[in-house]
Amino acid sequence: MEMTTNALNWFEIPVADFARAKAFYSAIFDFEMPEMKMGSHTMGFLLHEQGKGVGGAIIHGEGHVPSAEGTVVYLTAGADLAVVLNRIEPAGGKILMGKTMVAPDLGFFAQFLDSEGNRVALHSMG
Repeated sequence: MEMTTNALNWFEIPVADFARAKAFYSAIFDFEMPEMKMGSHTMGFLLHEQGKGVGGAIIHGEGHVPSAEGTVVYLTAGADLAVVLNRIEPAGGKILMGKTMVAPDLGFFAQFLDSEGNRVALHSMG
């Protein structure tokens, strides 16, 4: 296989209660999440520059079950992840690991449980 720019192309975070999860992610990222029905599934799209970056969505529908085990998605949290991290518990999530330095040149990360019980991470350089 040839070398690619990104190992990730798209991701979906499964949710049990779409309205609750949409409210959670809208609150922590401070935006109104756009949504779309795709067949029997409902998707809410996270902010990303379409055509230039890797995108993802929350998804509700058959075969999509939230989990705190398994793959962890690292969401970009802007200049300082503390801003997003401080919104998690008021929005109904739980912080699992506070802001932690990876390395000076690699920035910081944190982990949390979202409103649906998914283990998700944040990353920022500051």
